Amino acid sequence: MVEINFDSALHEREGIEQPAQVNPHLQRKRRRDLSVEDYVAGIRRGDRVILSRAITLIESTHPDHQKVAQQVIEACLPYAGNSLRIGITGVPGAGKSTFIEAFGTHLTSIGKNIAVLAIDPSSERSKGSILGDKTRMEQLSTDPHAFIRPSPSGLTLGGVARKTRETIILCEAAGFDVIIVETVGVGQSETVVKSMVDFFLLIMLAGAGDELQGIKRGIMEMADALVINKADGDNVTPAELAKTKYQSALHLFPKNENGWNVPVTTCSSLENTNINKVWDIITEFEVLTKGNGYFTKNRNEQNVKIFYDWIEFTIRNNFFNNPHVQAAIENELPKVQAGEITPYQAGNAVMGIEDEKMITK
Repeated sequence: MVEINFDSALHEREGIEQPAQVNPHLQRKRRRDLSVEDYVAGIRRGDRVILSRAITLIESTHPDHQKVAQQVIEACLPYAGNSLRIGITGVPGAGKSTFIEAFGTHLTSIGKNIAVLAIDPSSERSKGSILGDKTRMEQLSTDPHAFIRPSPSGLTLGGVARKTRETIILCEAAGFDVIIVETVGVGQSETVVKSMVDFFLLIMLAGAGDELQGIKRGIMEMADALVINKADGDNVTPAELAKTKYQSALHLFPKNENGWNVPVTTCSSLENTNINKVWDIITEFEVLTKGNGYFTKNRNEQNVKIFYDWIEFTIRNNFFNNPHVQAAIENELPKVQAGEITPYQAGNAVMGIEDEKMITK
C-alpha cells in the first residue's frame, strides 16, 4: 500500500478566505428626502441638482410625488413669469438641436441664463425615449449659464403640456431669463407648444420640396418667424431662394392680431452665421407685443386654455381609471374584435354605465 503524504504539493489544502468584494463597513448613502421648503429654497438659489429632482417629481406618476410636486409649484408660482418663452419646431433633419446649441451659446455670451426643455418622442412599443439632446448639444450642456432637460413625451400630448408648463414655472423661479421648448417634430405637438410660449420659431430647410408644402399644413400660420437653416456652402443660394418663396407665401396669410409681420431669414448653425439676427427678431417681437398689450393678453389666454385642457385631461384620465368603466370595456371589446357589434355600439354600451358608477372620488 502506498502511503499518501498529505503534506505534499499534490494535496489540495484549504485556501485563504477571500475578502468581501464590497466593504461591509461602507453603506450606500440614500438621498435625503427633501421637504417642499428644501425644494423651493434650492430652486430659488439656482441649485441644478434640486431643480432636476423637482422636475423628476413633476414627471412622476406616483400620487405622493405628485402631491409634493404641486406644493412646490404653488410655492414657486410667485417667482415665475419673468422669462421669455420660445418654442422651436421644424421638419425632421432641419437641425433643431444644432440650431438651439448655436442660439443658446449666443444668448449665454450676452449674459442670458437659459433653460432648454427638449421633448423626446416616446416609443409606442417600448414606452422608452432616447433622451439624446444633451449628447447633441455638447457645448451648451457644459455651459454654466445653460440648463438642458430632456424629457420623454409620453403617449399623451396632454401629459406633455402639463409637465412642460409646470417645468417652465420651476425654471423661471430658478432665475432663467429665456426658456426654450423644443418640440417632438412637425405635427400635433406644435399646437401644444404654441399654447405655452411667447414666440414660436419654425426652422425649415431649402431644397427639401417643403417650400410650398408648409402652407398646406397650416404650421406656418402659427409661426412668429421662419428660419431657413443650413445656409452654408453650396446651399447658400437655394436658402436665399427658399427665403424669397416663403416671404411671398406669407403675404397670402391674413394679418396677425398682434400687428406683427412674420419675417423670414436664413442662418447657418454650423458656421454660426445670422444667429444673432434671429435673437434680434425675437427681441423686436417682444418689444412690439409688450407695447401693444398682446404679450400679456396672450399669456392670459394661455392660462384659460390650460384651465380647460387640465379639466379635459383629468376627466379623461379619471374615466378610464374607473373600475366600472374598465370592466365594461373588457366586456365589450371582445365583441368588437369578433365583429359581433360595431365600435359605436360598444362605445354606447360603455357610456351607458349608470351615472353613479362614472363618478370617481
